[in-house]
Amino acid sequence: MMDTAFTIHNSQFALPQRVRILDIQTDNYRTKTFVLDAKLDAYPGQFVMAWLPRFDEKPFSLVNADPVTLMITAVGPFSRLMHAKQPGDLIWLRGPFGMGYGVEGAGKRLALVGGGYGVAPLHWLARTQLGVAASVTAVIGARTGEDILYAERFANLSGVETVVTTEDGSRGIHGRVTDALAPLLATGKIDAICACGPHGMLAALEKLGQQFGVETQLSWEAYMRCGIGICGACEFEGKVLCMDGPVLKKVKSEQ
Repeated sequence: MMDTAFTIHNSQFALPQRVRILDIQTDNYRTKTFVLDAKLDAYPGQFVMAWLPRFDEKPFSLVNADPVTLMITAVGPFSRLMHAKQPGDLIWLRGPFGMGYGVEGAGKRLALVGGGYGVAPLHWLARTQLGVAASVTAVIGARTGEDILYAERFANLSGVETVVTTEDGSRGIHGRVTDALAPLLATGKIDAICACGPHGMLAALEKLGQQFGVETQLSWEAYMRCGIGICGACEFEGKVLCMDGPVLKKVKSEQ
């Protein structure tokens, strides 16, 4: 039976739905962005489960919902198999899942902080805040300049200040994202931190938020299997991240 092109416009994929890869963009030596022939009713910080039949299923943050866009870094067998795909190939998706970022109230001064491929949901969040937030500062960090992702995409957003940090000093500020963010917090120029990245980075940002009394919304990575809170694989500090997170919010009144 001949397969034909199609576009899925469902608001949610309760069961895996096949989608076609429209475009693949190379971001750096190990990361690609996949644009898919589908759209979802979702918001920044939510994720989908991508499935390759007879192989495995993995969670990925949404870079965009219309069209569905995923950033995939080759760090294991599943992601390397995804990197071997070509435009026109099929994969399967279900979702969106989880709680994303919820920036309430206009006029906030936001710091969007991404470590490594944790920048994936933040460019979309930045776009939603243009003309809404009082200011948006993107702080992007990685180990080396070669590992920096989406810096140009952020820089191309009018009104977004972009700061790059690298641990080896090969690009931008020599140091970590906290080294760039702490001075901004000290001057009172930030009302809320929205971040995604490694646990160590997020823990440090949480402490900074408590220190300076600003709201934090942190997207925590976890080993997610079911996406609907049944298996418990993504339990973190008493919460099931696929349902209660991955974005966990702490407001000033709780600190």
